[in-house]
Amino acid sequence: MPTAAVSADSQRLPSPALRRFAWGVLCYFIAVILWGTLVRATGSGAGCGNHWPLCNGSVMQRSAGINTLIEFTHRITSGLSFFAVVGLLAWTFAGTVRGHLARVAAVASVIFTLIEATLGALLVKLGYTAQSQSPLRPAFLALHLANTLLLVATLTLTAHLLRRRRGYLRDSVRLCAPFAAIAGIFVVMMVGVTGSLAALGDTLFPASSLGLALAQDFSPASGWLLRWRWVHPGIAFAASFFLIWLLVRAAQHKTHWDNRGLSALILLLLAVVYALGLLDVLLLAPLWVQVAHLLAADTLWAALVVLTARLTLVPVDAITRD
Repeated sequence: MPTAAVSADSQRLPSPALRRFAWGVLCYFIAVILWGTLVRATGSGAGCGNHWPLCNGSVMQRSAGINTLIEFTHRITSGLSFFAVVGLLAWTFAGTVRGHLARVAAVASVIFTLIEATLGALLVKLGYTAQSQSPLRPAFLALHLANTLLLVATLTLTAHLLRRRRGYLRDSVRLCAPFAAIAGIFVVMMVGVTGSLAALGDTLFPASSLGLALAQDFSPASGWLLRWRWVHPGIAFAASFFLIWLLVRAAQHKTHWDNRGLSALILLLLAVVYALGLLDVLLLAPLWVQVAHLLAADTLWAALVVLTARLTLVPVDAITRD
């Protein structure tokens, strides 16, 4: 094969349709996650009994109650998400050159999707749904949420890497401060996990007033799950130091990416997340606030993943001005 042809093929970029599809799959997954919040908040997790993947032992549901419809819809949309991510994997391999980093992220997305389905099935089969207060439920929920965040991260990376025009091949990037980035991302993940446990506490032990909620939180008789309602904002405050470090790095290290717009978006999303978190406490966690809070948090997480990738996976030929 002529050298010119090889060079041209190595620079072949993914089609705009593939890039749009990747971002579309990410948005669809976030929508499925938000519907999962509806399942948890309404206690609809047992709407299909302990049957999985069938719902109440059958495929078609007749005269189904609202809880069954909510849970069944979640299962259908979750099942479609698997075909979406497999389609993304196939299209990514077909539409990119060998060594493209988006291929690695797409493979990871499929793996995390399979783990997600397995954890969801275990929650149902073991009865850790609806009003279950099993001591193992929070552990499974924490694993489930951590995997969900990793899945959103890999889908975000897939879409971001497909959009890159430089630094998308394995041998064309260099790692900058990877351990600090990993530690920071881990702290932010802990914010999400503790948030899911705090939300579970709100679901299992609802309070009729803010005063009663505060009494529950500080009562010696309250279980540890209720105390996560205050651990969560504490960890969120600690994670803000990582965000500050990340935004300072983005301002100081000027590469071929202009990170000003993305940094401004992160600051805005951070403010929205904190405002909705405060509103969630003051209004005793109404469903619409929970969904809005999670949507803002997931969007913030995706933006953080992109900014971290920009600062960590740097093209070797990028000109950096310190």
